[in-house]
Amino acid sequence: MEKKENKITKIINWIIIIFWVFMIGSVFGFFAEMVYGAIYTRTIVIRQGLVYGPFVQIYGIGAVAYYILITKIKEPKEAFFSGMIMGGILEYLCSFFQEILFGTISWDYSKQFMNLNGRTSLEYCFYWGIIAVAFLKIVYPALQAIQPLIYKKWVRILTVFVMLFMAFDITISCMAGARQDERRKNVEPKNQIDVFLDRVYPDEFLDKVYNNKINM
Repeated sequence: MEKKENKITKIINWIIIIFWVFMIGSVFGFFAEMVYGAIYTRTIVIRQGLVYGPFVQIYGIGAVAYYILITKIKEPKEAFFSGMIMGGILEYLCSFFQEILFGTISWDYSKQFMNLNGRTSLEYCFYWGIIAVAFLKIVYPALQAIQPLIYKKWVRILTVFVMLFMAFDITISCMAGARQDERRKNVEPKNQIDVFLDRVYPDEFLDKVYNNKINM
């Protein structure tokens, strides 16, 4: 019985760690996109991956992938090339499923050298490789240093509330995006949920939130 409880506790602790790695990565992505946009457009660019909050979830997913896989690698060179491959696959899949589910894409690299269907490119894979090395050498040691916090009661309570918020944020963002795709296809609302989404999350609102998306 005690061994079973210890196993359950380890699983819960692992889930908490993975969740906060995702959150940290998502917030980092928001500010990284802002800095990148400022450098290349010389204007303040606000790019969000969800309806509410400073989150770009592809970076969060990438951070989780790095935490699970890259941290098993000791050499920066291996981390770099592994990060390149992992980041390229992640970008491609996220772009593919975004187009399938919502009829939009958030980036198009079709004009770049050595791109793959415009969904990823050698240049951006290179950036993912650099991030992987930074994660291995800077982020992961910092995460290990603060990991004891997960055993504190207030952190666990906070985690539950943030998890509930993120579950709502992701769900409503997906529903609003899918409904916008239906509106573009002139699909009339089928129920009160569709009516609610049309009223609260109209095209003008979503186009402002997702200002870099491209309709397909």
